[in-house]
Amino acid sequence: MSNIAIRVENLSKQYKIGARGLRYNSLREQLMDNLKSIFHRNGSTDQAESTIWALRDVSFEVKKGEIVGIIGRNGAGKSTLLKILSRITKPTAGSAEIFGRVGSLLEVGTGFSRELTGRENIYLSGAILGMKKAEITRKFDEIVSFSEVENFIDTSVKHFSSGMYLRLAFAVAAHLEPEILLVDEVLAVGDASFQKKCLGKMEEVHKGGRTVFFVSHNMAAITSLCTLGFLIDGGRLVLSGSPHSLVEEYLSSVRNCASIPVSERKDRRGNGRIRFTNVSILNNRLEAVEHATSGQDIYISLEYDMGNYRKLENVIIQISFAGVFGQPLFACLSRVAKDGVLRLTPGARILCHIPRLPLLPGTYTFNIWCKVAETMEDWVADAGKLSVAEGDYFGTGKLTTNVVGDFLVINEWSVQ
Repeated sequence: MSNIAIRVENLSKQYKIGARGLRYNSLREQLMDNLKSIFHRNGSTDQAESTIWALRDVSFEVKKGEIVGIIGRNGAGKSTLLKILSRITKPTAGSAEIFGRVGSLLEVGTGFSRELTGRENIYLSGAILGMKKAEITRKFDEIVSFSEVENFIDTSVKHFSSGMYLRLAFAVAAHLEPEILLVDEVLAVGDASFQKKCLGKMEEVHKGGRTVFFVSHNMAAITSLCTLGFLIDGGRLVLSGSPHSLVEEYLSSVRNCASIPVSERKDRRGNGRIRFTNVSILNNRLEAVEHATSGQDIYISLEYDMGNYRKLENVIIQISFAGVFGQPLFACLSRVAKDGVLRLTPGARILCHIPRLPLLPGTYTFNIWCKVAETMEDWVADAGKLSVAEGDYFGTGKLTTNVVGDFLVINEWSVQ
């Protein structure tokens, strides 16, 4: 009997840029689409400009009982791979053989019927997996207890919060005894206690001899939980092996990428009415600095090019920071800040002020993006680095040697 859980050979997936996602069309829309295809059938199109390869010639074998951690930058093709393995998306070329029943949690909103109650969706999901009603009933109480939605189990899931939906979806995927469990970064939207609970459940699934595929930016979870790692970059599987060695390679590539000037970065997304051209860290005198210190006032300076535009209104900027293991830390979002509605003109620069930098010593990376009227104009991952040195954050002259974590927090003590 074969010990292989998944065998993938030369797997490729191509998307048309701007193509609509899978949905159910009305008869009128279907007729219009058919007419468009007739008129464009003989037209000349530039394939290089109208398509993108999300995956290209990916091949691997995974044995039963492995926990596979899949890492890579945003847009590398990780989620596309899991969608193909889940049979949600068809590959353009190549094959993926699955030897066993698959349970998957890829994104909130996938897998449940919104009009059905939580109870009905549990039984529906089990039936889709080929389970008998008695088998589902045996697992029902355990699923509901894990998901912590007991009081709402007979409510239509369209009334669930995203957190409730996620907890129930994961509980169903993990408890209905799939031989292969596929979990995407969706766990990042849960709270810390729920994430810990999910990681424990995945380890339990693994100890039961079943296979887990786990996509995450949480490098600590990848190294502690996984037995095998895949590093995907640009749609290709570039490395496989020890999770520790792959995480080190990935983090090194992130730091190297963050050292490349933004003006030279080609791996960016967006419509392009605005393009970031320079990123720098400034002190409170607006002078460029190589590093900051804990407790220091800093500014993130973003210079940009607007092409032929003379003015752009309703601009939203976000700078999101990640820790030494790539874990998300916090984001500065102009839309929710005071005076955060931005109006851009040529020749200016954008300044984001962070008072009393609350980070412990270390090297952090950050992503930047810009939207105009909710349309993404420029998005650059790992656009820059922020090196933080020890500083007198508390104003006591004492260092933070025994402080754990990533953040410093003002705290006052008394005995009453």
